[in-house]
Amino acid sequence: MKKDQQYRLGVDVGGTHTDLVLLNTATGEVSVEKVSSTPKNPSLGVLNGVQNFISKGTPPGEIEFFSHGTTITTNALLEMRGAKVGMLITAGYRAVQEIQTQGRDGNPFDYFYDKPEHIAPQSMTREIPGRIGWEGDELEALDEEAVREATRSLKKAGATSLAVVYLFSYANPSHEARTRELILREFPQAHVSLSSEVLPRIREWPRMSTTLLNAYLGPVLVGYINDLGRGLDEGGVSTQQRFLMQSNGGVMPFSAAVEGGKTVYTLFSGPAAGARASAYLAGEDAQKGIVTLDMGGTSADIAFIEGGSPLEVTEVMLARRPLGLPALDMTTISAGGGSIAWVDRSNFLRVGPRSAGADPGPVCYGKGGTDPTVTDADIALGFLNPEYFLGGSQTLDKKAAEVALIDKIGEPLGMTVLEAAAGIRRIVDLRMADEVKVFGAKRGVDPQEFTLLPFGGAGAVHAASVAEELGMNRIFVPPRPGAFSAMGLLCTDVVHDYVRSELRPMDQVTSSHAEEVFTSLEARGQAELVQEGLDLEKARFERELDVRYTGQGYELRVSLVGLGGPEGLTSDDMVTARQRFDDKHAQIHGHAADDRPVEIVSYRVRLRVDVPKYEPVLLGEAKEVFAPKESVKGTRQAYFSGHGGVDATVYERDTLPLGATFEGPAIVEQFDSTTVLPPGWKGKIDGYKNLFLIREGL
Repeated sequence: MKKDQQYRLGVDVGGTHTDLVLLNTATGEVSVEKVSSTPKNPSLGVLNGVQNFISKGTPPGEIEFFSHGTTITTNALLEMRGAKVGMLITAGYRAVQEIQTQGRDGNPFDYFYDKPEHIAPQSMTREIPGRIGWEGDELEALDEEAVREATRSLKKAGATSLAVVYLFSYANPSHEARTRELILREFPQAHVSLSSEVLPRIREWPRMSTTLLNAYLGPVLVGYINDLGRGLDEGGVSTQQRFLMQSNGGVMPFSAAVEGGKTVYTLFSGPAAGARASAYLAGEDAQKGIVTLDMGGTSADIAFIEGGSPLEVTEVMLARRPLGLPALDMTTISAGGGSIAWVDRSNFLRVGPRSAGADPGPVCYGKGGTDPTVTDADIALGFLNPEYFLGGSQTLDKKAAEVALIDKIGEPLGMTVLEAAAGIRRIVDLRMADEVKVFGAKRGVDPQEFTLLPFGGAGAVHAASVAEELGMNRIFVPPRPGAFSAMGLLCTDVVHDYVRSELRPMDQVTSSHAEEVFTSLEARGQAELVQEGLDLEKARFERELDVRYTGQGYELRVSLVGLGGPEGLTSDDMVTARQRFDDKHAQIHGHAADDRPVEIVSYRVRLRVDVPKYEPVLLGEAKEVFAPKESVKGTRQAYFSGHGGVDATVYERDTLPLGATFEGPAIVEQFDSTTVLPPGWKGKIDGYKNLFLIREGL
């Protein structure tokens, strides 16, 4: 690394704002920029923020590390604006996409259930003769002429991206690999996704769905990365250490997303960064338990942190489509600052799911929005300072927000402006609290025993109300809550996940065979690291097995940490792995069947490469003192549910000293966010400049 390179940059693109965090590695100083997102071309918002840093004196050539969390693929899927996809499938199995799992999302008794629109409809699907058996042996040779003909016809039909999903390709990928060669000879411009690379594991529909999503979204992400990379080059940011956040909480190089068929790994990119930051920066609280509340302009993302790590799953649903990849266990609801309030036909007040987004944004932004939003309600209630939004760089129009509230909500429902605004706030807070309760119940988590960690531009504005509804008494507000997800991009490692399915009774799997499978997956990871220009010496491999009792329809992930020495796995290690599975089954399901045979379903390897991270610095001893007068900006009338309008003391957070304490009702303002303390809450600044809110008398 060059000595003059001393900056690391994290960027998180949200629905309303793009957040950028710049770390000076020489001094430890952190700078934050918050700019409007540019939905039509999100790279422009990113480049605008980078240019702001440059114009303030940051030499672009000294930015050594660029890490990016993005919702570009998620939004493209939700809005169904991906590529036109054609699919090649094993002859006789084109109905897999029609049958799926025969399940109905949500209510199984919904007789009007309609499956999501097919990414590759039957008109864009071609059957290819050739067959691989379940053990990986070739039963029928691949019909290469059929591949050529299918490629030509799909190209003529307008396909720009092709998905190849052959039966049992995870056991033997040779037919799919040969198919790609043939496709690119006929159609060199095609984007090709192979199921044996995207998701080499059993279960036909999840594997097909994940591969189709990769094909559908791949060209979108590639185009975006190319635009962003070109803009960074033109702006003088020459570093090749450019990374994208993944759903699993790690980052991967731009090249992996462009060339490695890993587009779908970015579908939870943005929310994952905030969860990773919570686990890394919250210290002891992350060990005890945290509920994260990432409330931005469009949505609210919720995750649980236990034992210092976010909960994780191996399969998720997005837009009612299965995605069979490791991801942090999170849930998302349409409850953001830009969520639109409206009155339905039954004369009930509703909030969301539509959002005003960044363009035109809430009414108070003055960009042409006419529908009142949660942000408009917050400003009408006195929680937001119209003269100090984004540190005063943007002035909000409180009067316009009040007019919209009374016209669209107040008059139809016979409410005053304050009643309408309070109703909107109450609805959105209850929705977030209910989502935490349901999510926690499914995961066996009692949120009352956890600390709430809010972030995003609106998280700390609503956190205390949500905590009261949940019976939580402690809130952790980080120093820069509005840019916390961007900070998380400077707190994670490079992570790649690899999986290979091989269904076999465990007592028939020798330790040498298991070692051979794991070694092959690790060799693939090492080859990719070399291709990506990363240091092999910093690589660490973590092994897991997917195991189930014979006859079960689901499996559990069993960690092999501590097993396998210099000579590899031993027979004793395999016995220990079986015992770990029984113990985990008993822990999760309340029972185990030690006498029943088990089978290995898949082998998993996680490759982790350490990269330099942001390290919070203890600034001094936080001796408890009352907040000084110099930190008080004045008072402002604010409307709190159950208390009515009261005078709240307004503090400037950056001037609050270590150990400063103060009581609610209070409002703490800063450049990137606002924190609200209702009556009955107390605030304190610790030695890291974190703000803790404690509900008094409990």
